[in-house]
Amino acid sequence: MTEHNEVPPAEAQEIEASGHYVNAPLCGKQLEVVPAGAWRQSAMRKLRVGEMDGFLEDVLSPDSYELYLELDPTNDDLNTFMEEVSSGSGESVGKSSGRGASSRSTRKR
Repeated sequence: MTEHNEVPPAEAQEIEASGHYVNAPLCGKQLEVVPAGAWRQSAMRKLRVGEMDGFLEDVLSPDSYELYLELDPTNDDLNTFMEEVSSGSGESVGKSSGRGASSRSTRKR
């Protein structure tokens, strides 16, 4: 396992496929998490709607998910964890910037 290394997205996908994780602390315990660049879109949809248990089940190792449930962290604890995951995997897990504004107006006149 690697700890707090920057991982390019392609390598993160390989890590996920081979079952490797990066470590990140939650409530003083180290959890194994898939690097952010390898998160599936189905997991991202769960994150966007706030379905944290389902999201974390998708991105944590099975043992780490059980530990997460036992820890029952606060929102502040989870925010700190997500920041750590982001910096540890070299990927931003914040809100997507989405599409840029079009220079053309689409409003009918």
